[in-house]
Amino acid sequence: MIAIIDYGMGNLRSVEKALHAVGAEAVITSDAEVIRSADKVILPGVGAFGDCMKNLERYGLIPVIHETVESGKPFLGICLGLQLLFESSEESPGVKGLGIFKGEVKAIPPCGLKVPHMGWNSLSYQTSSPLFEGIAENEYVYFVHSFHAVPNDTSIVTAQTEYGTMLTAAVGKDNVQAAQFHPEKSSRIGLAMLKNFVNWNK
Repeated sequence: MIAIIDYGMGNLRSVEKALHAVGAEAVITSDAEVIRSADKVILPGVGAFGDCMKNLERYGLIPVIHETVESGKPFLGICLGLQLLFESSEESPGVKGLGIFKGEVKAIPPCGLKVPHMGWNSLSYQTSSPLFEGIAENEYVYFVHSFHAVPNDTSIVTAQTEYGTMLTAAVGKDNVQAAQFHPEKSSRIGLAMLKNFVNWNK
């Protein structure tokens, strides 16, 4: 069973529907015990970094997220769910992130292109990821974001995308993988990535 963390914000139903489409059992929950008992956990996110961290704290979900990550259980962050894994964000100065990865989330730099970056862009793989198993490089996925992660350790960047400059599109280390794009909105390629997560035995 896959637990989709519900903290009052995020694209929860679309993630749940996409998981059901690839044959997974998934539940949307804010119950720490349900999250603890799940085989895998997904942290989705839409909205502002500070608001999401405030809601995670209010729902009492920060400890169980750290517990899940430390347990070695497969964990997937999606969109803002990737950004929350870092220490801070320029979007919400002074707000601490989850700090699972070292580094900061920064605004997409001025590059003559419209921000937010919204639409389909191709992926350039940097290191291997279980999400990309059997999926060719340069496939297109769907993005909606104004900020991107800048890790201290660049070896955790599994994919980049070019949007005037190279932006972090996905990160991963050990049992934690995360995508800045929306696999649940990325047609057959996104569904294939979610299927890979469902089948991933860490």
